[in-house]
Amino acid sequence: MSDEIKKTPLYDEHARQGAKLVEFGGWLMPVHYTSIMDEHQAVRNSLGLFDISHMGQFLASGPETGQWLNRLLTNNINRLEIGECQYTFLLNEQGGVIDDLIAYRYNENDYLLVVNASKIEEDFAWMNSHRDSSVEFKNCSDDFAGLAIQGPQAIQLFDLYFGPQYSRPARNEIKSIQCDLMEFFIANTGYTGEDGFEIFFPSQHATTVWNQILEKGANFGIKPCGLGARDTLRLEMCYPLNGSDLSADHTPLEAGLSFFVDFQKENFIGREALLKQKAEGVQRRLVPFRMTEKSPPPRPHYPIFKGDRQIGEITSGTLSPTLNIGIGMAYLPAEYARINEIIEIDVRGRRYPAVVEKKPLHRKGN
Repeated sequence: MSDEIKKTPLYDEHARQGAKLVEFGGWLMPVHYTSIMDEHQAVRNSLGLFDISHMGQFLASGPETGQWLNRLLTNNINRLEIGECQYTFLLNEQGGVIDDLIAYRYNENDYLLVVNASKIEEDFAWMNSHRDSSVEFKNCSDDFAGLAIQGPQAIQLFDLYFGPQYSRPARNEIKSIQCDLMEFFIANTGYTGEDGFEIFFPSQHATTVWNQILEKGANFGIKPCGLGARDTLRLEMCYPLNGSDLSADHTPLEAGLSFFVDFQKENFIGREALLKQKAEGVQRRLVPFRMTEKSPPPRPHYPIFKGDRQIGEITSGTLSPTLNIGIGMAYLPAEYARINEIIEIDVRGRRYPAVVEKKPLHRKGN
């Protein structure tokens, strides 16, 4: 795997529009254009546009593809009708999370898998090493550009951009349409807690489509958004981030995501380890917390204390633009991973009180 920093097809456009660019998962990506606060509020109140071209896209085809995927992934692929998708995990033999991803069934025997940017090569190698010979499996990440449109005005923008002849997919659905002489995969999964949709299309058209959406979304107050707003938005919703909240050292059960693990399937990689952990009881859990007084923003790896005992460290932390206070997530021993448990966060040598909260931290109207 190359150590060269990668760029999405929209890199030059981001630079032209004045984005602050940073390295993320091996990619140069915009962290913000104006400010994280400004872009966060645009998504909560109107519209935000994200470049997600760094995400990986795998295509898997063949009559045995569903059975093959069911042996690799935790969720049940057999539940997907054509045009549906599901959140799922790729695990190692110990039940640790290699990656979290979304599996889309767009034809009878055809699947699109969207994986995390920093895991493209690892995921593809792992899956390919377990591939059935009858399954055609391709890494098409370089062929696709991806955009996410998020915010309460998303349906209006969809209708304006694609026209009345097309309807937006329902939640957890995907459809393929032809528009402007190109094929779009259009999905509705989202990660901000707001309405929205995602589009994947040929990478050579990235700049054109990006600017068209910004132009048509101008009347709705659309703003280009970077990784900073993506992080604050998803953390308010308590959506885990691979590499921070999810890793090979933690299982979906510890992360509180057992809903996406189907133990009724006869076999999938990591199942026996998860069954053993389930039987013995999970010893640590990923929980959200909120600071109870003003403090510097909590950041990843800050220690967490209960009395004189360090009981964990922050996996994700930030200042919530919506709640206007520090929030985060952390793995805590099960006896402390309870709603309303008071803990302390060590911020550069000074401790500040926090409380374990119920998911999500942000709810519309709160």
